[in-house]
Amino acid sequence: MKENTHVEWKGVAFVLIGALLFSAKAVVVKLTYRYEISAIGSLFFRMFFAFPFLVWMAWSAEKNSEKVSLTKKDYWNVLLMGVVGYYLASLFDFLGLKYISAGLERIILFIYPTLVVLLSFFFLKKKIHGREIFSLILTYTGVFLAYGQDVQLGSPKDVSLGAFFILLSALTYAIYLMGSGSIIPKLGAKRFTAWALIISSLVVFLHFLIFGSYKELIQPMSFYLLAFLMGTVNTVVPAVFVSEGIKRVGSKTAAIVGSVGPMSTLFLAYWILEEPITILHSIGTIFVLTGVFWISTGKKPKEVSV
Repeated sequence: MKENTHVEWKGVAFVLIGALLFSAKAVVVKLTYRYEISAIGSLFFRMFFAFPFLVWMAWSAEKNSEKVSLTKKDYWNVLLMGVVGYYLASLFDFLGLKYISAGLERIILFIYPTLVVLLSFFFLKKKIHGREIFSLILTYTGVFLAYGQDVQLGSPKDVSLGAFFILLSALTYAIYLMGSGSIIPKLGAKRFTAWALIISSLVVFLHFLIFGSYKELIQPMSFYLLAFLMGTVNTVVPAVFVSEGIKRVGSKTAAIVGSVGPMSTLFLAYWILEEPITILHSIGTIFVLTGVFWISTGKKPKEVSV
């Protein structure tokens, strides 16, 4: 009994640390924008510093996994999900953070489980039950409250454009979750995630090679330290921690613990970026957390974040 309790609390600690580190990513991205860097430039540096660790994760997963025979369709699925779920989701996220606050970004991004429900309803003809309808109303009311407050505090055009990009990020990640459902049981979550992230990294590198400015590669040492932090502490480390935590405590407990993310981002953004926290921000965040929690705890586990 004591051993099980120890494992459970260790799992909760893993998920908590992972969620806090993930939530800090938006703040670090905003800090990189204080330098002369574009969205794709910042994303390039994130994946550049993460890439060696991702290769190690893939190698470790391959070494410890049973060999399974994959069809050509499976390979295409992994490739497509890497492009949609991590490259596009991350690109839209970084573009959005050029225009909106880190706090609003995390609130909008956090709604992806509700988008899975809506996409399943429209394209897979799955019914939406009463509990889910209530969750959707609560979630989107919270988003509109936070969005409306940011519009009042900043430029309506910028906030709307940024919110649109973040919504696209959440949408592409929701598509990734739906599309990865058939391949994860074959490859395993860790193995699939590692390969999807590697594919995403390669596409980011190609994107920067074609459209990026090589002048952006020359930055002060303080920027490189931020980029290294973003690629490791805010990307690779939390992915490992959350994965290990889910393994120990399950997805439902992980969803509860992981819900600290948006609140954590709000406070970090207030502390580091001096972004204001208003009553409407707080109410909106609580609405979103409650709505997403109600939907997430009724669904099966899916892993990791953008």
